[in-house]
Amino acid sequence: MVRLTRVEQQARTRAAVLAAAREEFAEHGFGPARVDRIAERAELTRGAVYSNFPSKRALYLAVLIDLVGKGSGEPLATVSPTSRLDALGVFARVWLERLPLVGDSAPGGRLQLRSLDGVFDDEHGPAVLAQVARLEALLLALALERGAPGRRVRLAELVLTMLDGAGHRAETSPGFGDPFDVAHACRHLATIDLEDTWAPPHLPYVAPARTCADPWTAPSGLVDVISGESVAVTDGLVVVLGAGRLGAAEEAVRSAKPGEQVVVAVVTGDPEETGRLVRLRVTDVVACLRRVFAAEPWRHVRLVLDDDAVMASAIGLTDVGDETESAVSVRAGVIVGRAHGRGAGHAAGARKREAMP
Repeated sequence: MVRLTRVEQQARTRAAVLAAAREEFAEHGFGPARVDRIAERAELTRGAVYSNFPSKRALYLAVLIDLVGKGSGEPLATVSPTSRLDALGVFARVWLERLPLVGDSAPGGRLQLRSLDGVFDDEHGPAVLAQVARLEALLLALALERGAPGRRVRLAELVLTMLDGAGHRAETSPGFGDPFDVAHACRHLATIDLEDTWAPPHLPYVAPARTCADPWTAPSGLVDVISGESVAVTDGLVVVLGAGRLGAAEEAVRSAKPGEQVVVAVVTGDPEETGRLVRLRVTDVVACLRRVFAAEPWRHVRLVLDDDAVMASAIGLTDVGDETESAVSVRAGVIVGRAHGRGAGHAAGARKREAMP
């Protein structure tokens, strides 16, 4: 009999806990689920469950992340839709595949919907979700803006709002409505003129980035969530944002020079719960986007879920949390500008532009 290494045994235990938890949540839902029953299903002790996941909420989020990961094997798009109408119609159909079928159990349907109803009963979770929603809208907007002038974030927000509403309706009133009608409606949202502009009122008052000439060592081992490729920064804009400041990612993207690489690294003071919440929502929307759009809309954007604060440490941060907002501009392997606080991405991006010949 082959003796498992400690790492292999830990991986097996974790997999057993996830499988048992998925069965428990699918049968009972999040609220009524019990860690004792999960441990019993996995033939483990309650302590073994908690040694891998510090809370039932962290375990539920891990189950949903695993569920999204197992569904990410669908073929990726090699060619993007030629019009926004078609793009939104296809994106909506892909997103709506999560809707449960009539006859599915209510708890199982909520699991398939990635439902977070009742999971966060404090103010922090919804506040983070609002910031994640802004990041999701930015990623969809960048695809919709491809090859055409104009900002499309408000359009993306409207589409995602409609789809989230369809998911909530499916959760509270199973079988109501036709998902094909929802997809058709999303498609035609592209015809609405929302007069979308980019002029945040606080940006003129943001302190300029501090000029410097600090050595830069690009961290290794980081992966872009969007492309799945490794991230190596020798030139560009690096922005580190806490989970409560993700909406500021657009400031960095808009301030960058066309084609300039922008790396957004997401950090949190609570990787087990807040970090998993961000990972769930980001990987979920990216999986949908990559099935609809080829990779080119995000070539200049890299998104890193910096759970271990590796990128944060590389730019000089020693303490990160959900309100972190810092940025550096890198040119030819040297940090030429630093900015911290509200508007840091915009400030560092503006410094980057000024430093270019």
